[in-house]
Amino acid sequence: MRLRERPASPPPPTLPEQSARTRPVVLATMAVPFEPDALRVALGAALESRAPLIVVDAVELPLWPQSIATRHADTELESDRACIRESVDQAAALGLHVEHLRVRSPHPIDALLEVAGEREAGLLVFGPDRGRLRPRSFARMVRRIRRRASCLLWVAGEGP
Repeated sequence: MRLRERPASPPPPTLPEQSARTRPVVLATMAVPFEPDALRVALGAALESRAPLIVVDAVELPLWPQSIATRHADTELESDRACIRESVDQAAALGLHVEHLRVRSPHPIDALLEVAGEREAGLLVFGPDRGRLRPRSFARMVRRIRRRASCLLWVAGEGP
């Protein structure tokens, strides 16, 4: 009995260069400070995967024509901005590559999802302080994010 020789099989395909790149972690809030658990999860994920951290502060820009013209449409307190900056500085002190974006839009959830999509986020941590937002408003935001997010999602107050 004689065995038939098979031609050598082609080598396994190599992974494209882009898949070797680590996808960033996006930590998002809605013009209020972060929940401590959300900050902990985002920092832990970014450190563990050696991924960049993108901090997005999505601020609703009211559609009041007069406020847009005079540029007096700030719905975010200065103390909240300082708290968010402090969180960014804390992440940078850990040696992470951190990018802080303050996105002003009449549709902040859409803007947040657009940033996460453009940056090809691997994890979106939605972590505003729930006590500072109305419960119905927070629930509506989470529903919209769940429907449209193209990456893993962690929501403050919903998980370990």
